[in-house]
Amino acid sequence: MSDKGLALVTGASRGIGRAIAERLANDGFKVVGTATSESGAAQISEALQGINSENAGIVLNISDADQTDAALKQLLADHGTPAVVVNNAGITRDNLFLRMSEEEWDAVINTNLSGVFRVCKAMVKPMIKQKSGCIINVSSIIGTTGNAGQANYAAAKAGLEGFSRSLAQEIASRNITVNCVAPGFIQTDMTEILPETQKEAILATIPVKRLGQAGEIAGTVAFLASSDAKYITGQTIHVNGGMNMG
Repeated sequence: MSDKGLALVTGASRGIGRAIAERLANDGFKVVGTATSESGAAQISEALQGINSENAGIVLNISDADQTDAALKQLLADHGTPAVVVNNAGITRDNLFLRMSEEEWDAVINTNLSGVFRVCKAMVKPMIKQKSGCIINVSSIIGTTGNAGQANYAAAKAGLEGFSRSLAQEIASRNITVNCVAPGFIQTDMTEILPETQKEAILATIPVKRLGQAGEIAGTVAFLASSDAKYITGQTIHVNGGMNMG
């Protein structure tokens, strides 16, 4: 295994998650990336093993408590305790609040907030035993600013940041850091399909006048995973082109 150890990246089949997994692999970590399907896990394995044959993709559905427990126990048995855990997996179920169903609310909270709780619950004890670790949770600018039609998503991401600060306080003395990275609008498959008028409206709110790149989020995650960030914990680093400053 790499001298840098193992990095677990959830939601690594595309977009930001894939960029993070590939960056950490290129930085010398052994990387296990997760997807919710066998085909997604196979795609991750193919991409990451092109960097290092030790890397792998596995199936993990963080919205399912039993499956998460079983998959992460198997991960620990097969690969050992991660040096870095990146909680990137998440979903959206957008709707205006007056039309939002309880199912849409519950689905987003269960995956984007409770799912991170489940992953951390499985990983923190082994990290305490190895006396080191780094947890990086991918939040969003929406957790700070809110966004019409995304009350569920905003609540989950704001909750994620509060959860991260609380966990950071509990385990800092064990040499484990916990931080968030909050992307703004990033150029991904999801933004590519937006109408041009909507893209122009978004760009008008961004001082640097462009969408972010997935690699820029990956670079921030890589910094937090490095030895240069050992004294940083309980923080949310915003990467949004100046869209929100504070």
